[in-house]
Amino acid sequence: MEAMQLLITAGLAVLAVLAVYRRRRSRHALHTAQTMPTILVADADAARRLIIGHADSFSNHPAVLLPVDIDAGHPRTQSITIAPYGPLWRALRGNLTANIVHPSRLSHLATIQRRAVEALVADLSAAGRGAAGEEEVVVRDGVYAAVFTTVVRLCFGDDDGVGGYDARAIQSALREFFHSGVDATLLGRSRLARLVHWRQWRYLVGTRHRLAELFGPVIAARRRSRRSNGEDTGGISSYLDSLLDLRIPNNDDADLAGTRRELRDDEVVRLVWEFLGSSTEAVVACVEWTLARLVTEPEVQKKLHHELVTASDHRKGRVSEDRLQDIPYLRAVILESLRLHPPLPLIVREVRPEGVAAAGATPPPDGTPVRFLFNAEEIARDQKVWTDPDEFRPERFLAGGEGEDVSPVPGPNKGIKMMPFGAGRRHCPGVGLSMIHVGCFVALLVREFDWAPPADGSGVDLTAINTLVVKMMASPLRARITPRTRMSQP
Repeated sequence: MEAMQLLITAGLAVLAVLAVYRRRRSRHALHTAQTMPTILVADADAARRLIIGHADSFSNHPAVLLPVDIDAGHPRTQSITIAPYGPLWRALRGNLTANIVHPSRLSHLATIQRRAVEALVADLSAAGRGAAGEEEVVVRDGVYAAVFTTVVRLCFGDDDGVGGYDARAIQSALREFFHSGVDATLLGRSRLARLVHWRQWRYLVGTRHRLAELFGPVIAARRRSRRSNGEDTGGISSYLDSLLDLRIPNNDDADLAGTRRELRDDEVVRLVWEFLGSSTEAVVACVEWTLARLVTEPEVQKKLHHELVTASDHRKGRVSEDRLQDIPYLRAVILESLRLHPPLPLIVREVRPEGVAAAGATPPPDGTPVRFLFNAEEIARDQKVWTDPDEFRPERFLAGGEGEDVSPVPGPNKGIKMMPFGAGRRHCPGVGLSMIHVGCFVALLVREFDWAPPADGSGVDLTAINTLVVKMMASPLRARITPRTRMSQP
């Protein structure tokens, strides 16, 4: 009997030690992020000097970029966003660039995108059939579903295994995670907030387990399909297939240094989640902000609509995808929206002490890395660069304007005037894909509908809120839409 009691006591002691270890480990990254010295940069010249001029030092993101470490208590996984600059990061980013977002690989996107946009137009048309031919709509949910439909097909291809309920479940999980309803940064900093909002905190901490349940069966099914049918699964070449083909540097075992290995399933899950989230959230935010600005600026909307009608293929009644890049005012409207409302308002770099010293700052005496926060919002509204920077004026990006030579990502040999998708080596690799998505959605929605403020005179609330990834409108856009009659078009 005494031996049994000793055994039980020893077992409980082991469990207690493991619980304390896991608790401390989960806090470690969070504590490091909270105590790391931070330098805020809001000057465009300083941003260029650091990010581009000192690229070797300013090429790392923090290992835990979100306020919640979803790897806590589990083997650490990497993604394109958080992987240290080096061979692993180059392998992950190169795979995405070469196999998914390179312009030569996007020819198959047009059909998927067209179907998604046409479905959105049909849904809005049905919602807008009021007695007076116009109706108020809340556009975010429809845009989110349409963008996600496109992105999930790029991620998983034509496999029916992610259709129907599974696709809806993934979309629901994506939105619930990134829009939890509570400031995740506050949860990460405050124990009191975690106690008050314990359900949300528990939800965020349990993200990794839910992701494994959600994507694990999809990955396993794709592996079985590839073994049965070979690498050619038919249909669209998907991001998931590229990840299963990828071989990354083997850094897990010193004896295997210099070799390459397959990605583990948990690593594939993390990369898939990153792709779905980053490819959806930024596009939805940009489309909504752009439509909101067009609602408040009817003359800009009128000018854009005229250009879209002129560029339309009248036999098909739409703007062809290959002409979107040749519509200068559409591009100007989108760039102006990105300037005023960058989806990534803060660009983060983690810099080692030697890099801090090389950049002209004083490194901490204890050798702690320094977190640099580049304020993309303030840089894009610098009065030294932009005339009337708080005004929505797309003409500034046309020939002769101060933003004529500006692109979504600053070039290495140009000054930084705005950086909505980051800058330097770690800028968003999917910026080209995002710009195509935004251009297609805005073009079709403006061509098909006239957008006006709500009838109650409340106007458009341009207040912003930070989600886990991007800055969005705090209140989803409400607008009156009126289908444009074909008779009014030439």
